[in-house]
Amino acid sequence: MGYKNALDVLPQHLLRAIQEHIDGEHLYIPRKQENRKRWGEKTQSRRLLLARNREIAARRRAGCPVAALAEEYHLSAKAVYKILSAMKHG
Repeated sequence: MGYKNALDVLPQHLLRAIQEHIDGEHLYIPRKQENRKRWGEKTQSRRLLLARNREIAARRRAGCPVAALAEEYHLSAKAVYKILSAMKHG
């Protein structure tokens, strides 16, 4: 996220109107809904977590205990159960 000086990008009348509400403060302007990206879309995070979760599910089906999976993947047992449930329904 980059910062731009409002003096450089906004018309004077709009800048004055904004200054009536927030003068000299930082203001975040969210993206339009159609331009928003989903979590992990710009990185490999989604893909990596899906691969990890598939691996956890496969190892559980092969008989690996939840406690062992939790320890190996540095997760709580509850988190492993959530992953297994999601992989079953997703």
